[in-house]
Amino acid sequence: MTPADAQFSRYQDLQRYVGWTDDDARNVRSVAALLDPHLAGLVDDFYAEIEQHPAARKVITGGAEQIARLKGTLLDWLRQLLGGPYDREYVARRWRVGWRHVEIGLDQVYTNVALSRLRRGLLRVVTEAWPGDLRDLLPVRQSLNTLLDLDLAIIEDAYQAEYHARHQRTERMAAIGQVGGGIAHELRNPLNVIKTSVYYLLNAKHPTPAKTAEHLGRIERQVVLADGVITALSNFARMPTPDLKPIPIRRVVEEAVESNPPPAGVVVTHDWPADLPDVLADADQLRIVFANLVRNAREAMGGTGTLTLAGRAAGGGAVVTTVTDTGGGIAPENLGRVMEPLFTTKARGIGLGLALSRAILEKNKGSLRVASTPGQGTTFTVRLTTAEGDRV
Repeated sequence: MTPADAQFSRYQDLQRYVGWTDDDARNVRSVAALLDPHLAGLVDDFYAEIEQHPAARKVITGGAEQIARLKGTLLDWLRQLLGGPYDREYVARRWRVGWRHVEIGLDQVYTNVALSRLRRGLLRVVTEAWPGDLRDLLPVRQSLNTLLDLDLAIIEDAYQAEYHARHQRTERMAAIGQVGGGIAHELRNPLNVIKTSVYYLLNAKHPTPAKTAEHLGRIERQVVLADGVITALSNFARMPTPDLKPIPIRRVVEEAVESNPPPAGVVVTHDWPADLPDVLADADQLRIVFANLVRNAREAMGGTGTLTLAGRAAGGGAVVTTVTDTGGGIAPENLGRVMEPLFTTKARGIGLGLALSRAILEKNKGSLRVASTPGQGTTFTVRLTTAEGDRV
């Protein structure tokens, strides 16, 4: 379906919604000739009123020549409104009005009140010029009002669609800039270390085996670090559909601790009931989640503290797992943002770990919450559905 087809289909749906019929179209066309001699005056009034409102007038930058051209366009628009046909071209023209208003920066509220002014003028003129019994005019007025409502709806629809599309493009460009800055920061440091070590290995006259091994080790560590950054970005951008199967959540959490062992000064405690049901999730994806949570807890505590890992059955066929640290906590002003992509309070890091974890859990029919008290610690709560709960 082409955009024009989609717009016309949308318009037809709106027509059905308000009960527009062929009789309405005939009612409007029946007064087209009656109204036509007065349309130029309504157009002049329309643009004279714009002159009184700076916020609306500011989008007219071409002076008298542009106003003359716009008057001609509005006159044609009114004649098409009254005469139809209400086909694809009619709808496309209305759609372009909304699109154009976004392009020139005209607030949609002025379209709403402008159409209200035109409506008032059209109804006044048709009432004054009506040659017969005014009671016979009522269905004509109703049809004209319905048609103007449809015009406003399709213009508003186009305005909102284009406004949001442009807003999303702006946000994407801003995100690309943020990601680019984060990547540059994360990769420049290891690249500088690698460059320094390579320079040493190429230029040292008689490096000892120990020195050579030291620099090769540095290079290897920095390559692993850079690869980790790229992997995190790749995982975030290419989230596969989860393979949901019943799995014991405790095993996944313990594997996460084994792969991210806390320092000797951190005590790890477990609290798992023996009858804890399996959760329905993708084991590989959950390992990423809990690895991120354990790693964050470890970093929050520095070298000392207590990491508590616990699980319990919850109502509604769910299992709740908590990862609690005794670190410095999260400042209240940051608590609502810690799971946003690219938000980080760390000196190193690009802020994708928690955003990735939340995205994974949502795809696995779960959720992630955070609670924190500055100076006391943080608890991340993972809620997942059990295999039995999913069948309820």
